[in-house]
Amino acid sequence: MWGRTEQQDFRSRVRGTLLGAAVGDALGAPVDGLGLGAIREAHGTEGLTELAAAHGRRGAVTCATQLMLFSVDGLIRAQVRRDTGAWHPPTDLHRAYRRWAATQRDWGPDERRKEDGWLAREEWLYSRRDPARACLTGLADDRMGTLDVPKNPGEQGPEAATRSAPFGLLVGWEPQLVLQLAVECAVQTHGHPTGFLAAGAHTILVHGLARGESLDGAIQRTLALLAARPGHQPVTDALRHALGAVRQGMPTATRVEELAGEGGAVGALAAAVYCALVGEDIRHGLRLAVNHSGASAASGALCGALLGALHGETALPPGWLTELEGRATILELADDFAMEMTQGPALHSPAGAAPGWLARYPRA
Repeated sequence: MWGRTEQQDFRSRVRGTLLGAAVGDALGAPVDGLGLGAIREAHGTEGLTELAAAHGRRGAVTCATQLMLFSVDGLIRAQVRRDTGAWHPPTDLHRAYRRWAATQRDWGPDERRKEDGWLAREEWLYSRRDPARACLTGLADDRMGTLDVPKNPGEQGPEAATRSAPFGLLVGWEPQLVLQLAVECAVQTHGHPTGFLAAGAHTILVHGLARGESLDGAIQRTLALLAARPGHQPVTDALRHALGAVRQGMPTATRVEELAGEGGAVGALAAAVYCALVGEDIRHGLRLAVNHSGASAASGALCGALLGALHGETALPPGWLTELEGRATILELADDFAMEMTQGPALHSPAGAAPGWLARYPRA
C-alpha cells in the first residue's frame, strides 16, 4: 500500500524525471552537434547558460522528449492491458513507438483512431525534430526487434537511452527486471550492445534514484547488474571513467568533452553521469552537460532525468520550465503515470473499470 507521503514523493520524482529530461533536451537543442568553439562564439566564453531558440522557439524539445513521452504512454497501456491477461510490455512499448512514428509521417492526429489514446492526439507532437534515422527505420514496419534479432544491429547512438528513463520509474519492480525491459525495448531501434546497454544503464540509474538511493549507490548497483551482460565493457568503462573524472578537480567543459567523445550512447551517458555528480545544483549540472562538441541534447536529457529523479520536481529551474515546450502535456502524463502505478487496480480492474481512464489508455 502507498501512504500519502510516499505517493507525493513518487509523484514529485516522476514529474522531476520527465520534466528534467525535457528541459535538459531543450537546453541542449540549440547547440546540438556544434563544436565547443562555435558554442562559445555564439553564446560567450561560458557557453550556453540559458534556454535559446531552436526549431523556431525557445524551450523547444527534440525527438528525444517526444519518444520519452511515448515510453510513458506505452508503460501505462501495458499496465492497463495486464487485466486482459495480455502481459508483454515490450509489445505495448513497440506499439507506442509506432504511434510516435506516425507523428513523423502524418500532418496531424486522426481523431477517428480512438484506440490511439489521448497522447497521439496532441498536435504539438507532430512537429518533426530531426529524428534519428535508426528510430525511423527501426519503427518503419510491424516487426519488433528482439535481443536475438535486433533492429539496426550496428546502431550505437544515444536515442534509445534518452527515451528509457520512464522504465526506471517502475519502482515496484526488481532492478534486473527493469534492466531487461529497457534493453528489450531499446533493441527495437538500436541493436548494438553499446546502444541498448547504455539505455539499460541509464534506466537502472533512474530506478535507484527514484527509490531514494544516492547517485553513487545507483552507479555501483548499475555496474554490478551490467557485469553479467555480454558486451557490457564499453558501458561499464564509461561509467567508471565518469566516476574517475570527479576526482580530477573542478569540472570543466574540456573534461565533459573528453567524456562525451564522439557523441555515441556511451559518451552521452558518461557525460551525463559526470555532470550529475559534480553539478552544484540542477542548473549548473545541465549547463555543464550541454556545453561540449558532442550530442548536447542527448547528454542534457540524460543528465536532466537523473537530477530530476534524484531531487524531484521542485528543484528544477522554474524559469526554464515556464518556457518548456509541451510542459502541460508532460505534467499531465507524469501525473497519469503516478496515478496508474499507485492506484491502477481502482482504475481498470476486472471488478470495476473507470471508463474515462480506458478512453485515455485503451486496451486495444
